[in-house]
Amino acid sequence: MGHDALDLAGRTAVVIGGTSGLGRAIARGLAEAGADVVATARRADLVATTAAEIEALGRRTLRITSDVTDPDSLQSLLSECVKAFEGVDVLVNCAGMTKRIAAVEMEMKDWDRIIDVNLTGTLRACLLFGEHMLQRGWGRIINIASLGSFVGLYEAAAYGASKGGVVALTKSLAVDWAAKGVCVNAIAPGVFVTDLNRELLDGTERGRELVMRTPMKRFGRVNEVAGAAVFLASEAASFVTGAVIVVDGGFLAAGVTQ
Repeated sequence: MGHDALDLAGRTAVVIGGTSGLGRAIARGLAEAGADVVATARRADLVATTAAEIEALGRRTLRITSDVTDPDSLQSLLSECVKAFEGVDVLVNCAGMTKRIAAVEMEMKDWDRIIDVNLTGTLRACLLFGEHMLQRGWGRIINIASLGSFVGLYEAAAYGASKGGVVALTKSLAVDWAAKGVCVNAIAPGVFVTDLNRELLDGTERGRELVMRTPMKRFGRVNEVAGAAVFLASEAASFVTGAVIVVDGGFLAAGVTQ
């Protein structure tokens, strides 16, 4: 299998939560691999900025906002993409949120919001775009899991539960759709400093512990997650479904690190 199997030319990708952090890096990576990419999120200014970056790479895009807690906005997103590109081949679910709080102090509104965005929001997009892909007989869905899908993170019960759910959802949909041309996988990023978690990691004991427990002894750079997304979106991953690719500098492999 040559490098052409990783070529995404002629494909259309939608990256929800694709205008900042890991989502933005993935959107750029897919565009660099040849795909037309629609990077969407709630903020119109960030959508416009990311769209300009995609166009600068010579790819087509759209400027559409969306909110994973609003099914109508997701339907509009799909409709506009189908109108402009005739179909969507790749969906990446990057929208997410977290809040550090002790479980016994957490209000149910915090739990509900985190679950609604991270897990139910992923489900909404998977079902809507997945049905479209099933009708076409081909598709790639890439969800974003977390270290918290596999290990406990201090004062992050809702986030961990939501991301554990994302892995279970990914596997379930993969089994449901495997014989119908739609592959569903996930990426579990390690520790990357983004706007979502910067205040939890920059210069904090939590940040220092996470680096200490990462065998590569550093945080990831956001562009380092893009290669996994390109692979999962491509023909090179034609027999890969229900998998979770961990991009974590060795964190989950580690026992003793020094």
